[in-house]
Amino acid sequence: MTDLPSSADVIAAHDAALGAPPVAGDANDLRGWIAANHFHNRSLWAHEDLARRTQAPNAEIVANKRAIDRHNQARNDAIERIDEVLLSALGLVDPATLASALPRATAAPGARLNSETAGSMLDRISILGLKIAAMREQSRRTDVDDAHRRMCGERLQRLVQQRADLGACYDELLADARAGRAYFKVYRQFKMYNDPRLNPALVAEAG
Repeated sequence: MTDLPSSADVIAAHDAALGAPPVAGDANDLRGWIAANHFHNRSLWAHEDLARRTQAPNAEIVANKRAIDRHNQARNDAIERIDEVLLSALGLVDPATLASALPRATAAPGARLNSETAGSMLDRISILGLKIAAMREQSRRTDVDDAHRRMCGERLQRLVQQRADLGACYDELLADARAGRAYFKVYRQFKMYNDPRLNPALVAEAG
């Protein structure tokens, strides 16, 4: 079976990436898709901040909102690719159906279905990494009072614990999946708002 990254591997890669500006790379394997997901989460974070400005020209806010849509679509696409690669490596999906709208699970009888996919868990770990980095910066600010720094320091500890807990759950899911005790599925997101065929407002605009 393909060597699959542990939560510690993923967290280390996420944190290392935060030391440099976000750069989109080629996503052609599991670690590449994990990195792509993290890149789009970082980009989303930046545009979400910018979209909340109150003194920027309207055109800039519109550009931010459209970038948010693009990165959110790409983020969800990366989650699906992560799940496809993981399930293929674990032998838990019919390869002939993998690219379809409804990939067929091949779990052992009696295995429990995990409601959250491993890819979604890694996405949440990525977002928690961004929150941790941002909260750490807040806890070190010199232009605020001690109460602000103390509040942010307490929140930082909680976020670190939440990421560790989620990472342990991810590791447990993979271990159970390897042992035939659990499985998850590829869940297609079908983001309708970005599809001109399915978004009613875009259909009306085109008509």
